[in-house]
Amino acid sequence: MARWVRLVSLSVTGQGDKKKNLEAALKLLDEAMWDQPDLVCLPETFTGLGCDHKRWLETSETLDGETVSLMCERARKGKTWIICPILLTKDNGLANSAVVINRYGDIVGVYEKMFPTIGEMESGVVPGLSAPSFETDFGRVGCAICFDLNFEEVAKSLRQNGAELVCFCSMYPGGRQVQNWALEYGFWMLTAIASPQSLLVNPLGRILAQSQPNYRPIISASVNLDSVVIHLDYNYEKMKKLKEAYGPDAEWEVSQPEGRSLLTCHRKDATVWDWVKEFDLEPLADYFQRARKVRRDHLAVQERIGAA
Repeated sequence: MARWVRLVSLSVTGQGDKKKNLEAALKLLDEAMWDQPDLVCLPETFTGLGCDHKRWLETSETLDGETVSLMCERARKGKTWIICPILLTKDNGLANSAVVINRYGDIVGVYEKMFPTIGEMESGVVPGLSAPSFETDFGRVGCAICFDLNFEEVAKSLRQNGAELVCFCSMYPGGRQVQNWALEYGFWMLTAIASPQSLLVNPLGRILAQSQPNYRPIISASVNLDSVVIHLDYNYEKMKKLKEAYGPDAEWEVSQPEGRSLLTCHRKDATVWDWVKEFDLEPLADYFQRARKVRRDHLAVQERIGAA
């Protein structure tokens, strides 16, 4: 069934002061609540934006500190999920973290940056071990933070853990790397960048929305997460029959250069996976797995021939 979700991203401009950064973020968050979002994502360690290294380290807090407590309050008041990135104080050091808060203002989990920069680690930031996904009322959400974007281990961990939407909290934009993750791993990508621009990208790697820092540092857009990436090979004629049968309820976006398409179900009485079964469609990941198996089988035949 259609899973419409209102996604919001905030681009917070660093003030070089923890208190001022928090005030600026809360002001933007209150403005974002006008759109009744389902999820709001903030930039990497946003309370430390613009601070020098020493002052950035001093922004560290525990989970029951001021920043998370205020975000829990805003989440409860606005009935929205919030991704709150902070420098987290732990028993064994620090963690560059994204705290996941639900609509009731409860902390449901924490993602710890798997690949802190060398400078961060030398300053006591401990690397995270995996990239979990968190079950929400609209789908599974995962997080990645800044330097993580350079490492496939993070993306593969997110995919293995079932993430559909990845919130990328960062101090650098990521650019084409964000689109590459979306295309390569089939993620919806929502970025929250301190500067200059945040993005919303679909699983074909196409930019759907971007913030305008000088005028509108807020992304607010609705997307339907009931979707699947389908390769055009072996599926094209089946997709035409599906489209004929379901018309506007079946949104079919084709990306010809990559040979891929995004199928989205807008019905209230069926899911995109019902259509996959009904029309015997082969999702992209399954197609590639089948190609790998056929390759292994052919190599095994050649090995037997060579041994004969």
